[in-house]
Amino acid sequence: MSETTTGVTVPTLALHGLLLGGLLISGPALADGMKVGNTEFSISGYVKLDVIYSQYSDGDVAAASIGRDYYYANTIPVNAAPGMDDSHSFLDMHAKQSRIVLKTKSDIGGEIIGTHFEFDFNNSPGGNEVVSNSYSPRLRQAYFTWREWLFGQTWSTFQNVAALPETIDFIGPAESTVFIRQSQVRYTNGPWQFSVENPETVALPNGGGAAVTTDDNVLPDLVGRYNLAFAGGSDLSIAVLAHSLAVDDSIPGVDDEVYGYGVSAAGTVKLGADDIKWMLNYGDGVGRYVGVGVLPGAVVDDDGDLETISSVSGYIAYRHFWTPQWRTQLVYGVFEGDADTDLTGEAVNASAQSAHVNLLYSPNKALTFGVEYLYASRELENGEDGDLNRVQFGAKYAF
Repeated sequence: MSETTTGVTVPTLALHGLLLGGLLISGPALADGMKVGNTEFSISGYVKLDVIYSQYSDGDVAAASIGRDYYYANTIPVNAAPGMDDSHSFLDMHAKQSRIVLKTKSDIGGEIIGTHFEFDFNNSPGGNEVVSNSYSPRLRQAYFTWREWLFGQTWSTFQNVAALPETIDFIGPAESTVFIRQSQVRYTNGPWQFSVENPETVALPNGGGAAVTTDDNVLPDLVGRYNLAFAGGSDLSIAVLAHSLAVDDSIPGVDDEVYGYGVSAAGTVKLGADDIKWMLNYGDGVGRYVGVGVLPGAVVDDDGDLETISSVSGYIAYRHFWTPQWRTQLVYGVFEGDADTDLTGEAVNASAQSAHVNLLYSPNKALTFGVEYLYASRELENGEDGDLNRVQFGAKYAF
């Protein structure tokens, strides 16, 4: 399965489950592998170089910050003193997004069992830029499939990965997309998908301060999703999330549980060779599922109980093919939180937004070169804000 757009073949994320730092894989099919006994093996992945020039308007960003490697709204500094120039600029080069994927497919007594192992080097605690740039590998996905079932770690069923736009930046509209991988059990029946997924709670203490990841949940997160496919390649998904948020003394003196929910609609609209990708999310207590944790899911009230925090977010992306080899992506995303500042304080995110424009060139289906401009900003409830201007070059070979 692949999506062919005027000569450039881009295998779909639904088939490969891969995201190339926003760029979709365009390379040889994973079916091309070797067979040992009753098991077929295939190896794929890519090597990607990123060259990133960033200018932050309102403060410094540490060298080890993931915000230097890809756009993450929470890492944009805010609160430069009025009239003070506290801008900082950086040039970073890295190959951390490079990835390797091992897949197997085995015939066990007439039944097919598949596996998927995926590693890259992002968010690595090891390594520095002094001599060797030695970054540790990390597990992205590890799961197996049997009949209609999936067991293991992969993209949340709440997220439509195929709706992510094609950006050089690792995620793209990070503040406004559902973006999460975690362990789960998923059942698929035609267009329907249902999953039981790993729970986790991120909550704010009363009055604000550092968010606390509690790990106190005893109930799994529940997700249901319906996928629609239309003639011509357009598609639509609607997903619903229900989960609990729990604190059991992870925040001193707090022992409570509340329930949150989220709704996400996403899809692709084909316009001949071009396409529009989009996502719209709303939730009360959706928390870590949206915006890479741009706003916690709950806050402790004055009685020591938990209250959920609501938000709305979304993005739209238009991709235009100038020729079979040249294309441009325009992306705009926005996040709006609705925190009760009497409980959270005013040093929490009120909003964030980003805009991307790029020019990509694929001389063949395995190679992609491109340049991208990103503007992003975030604002706190107290009105303090900051922005990021970034120019990024990417070069990727997918195998």
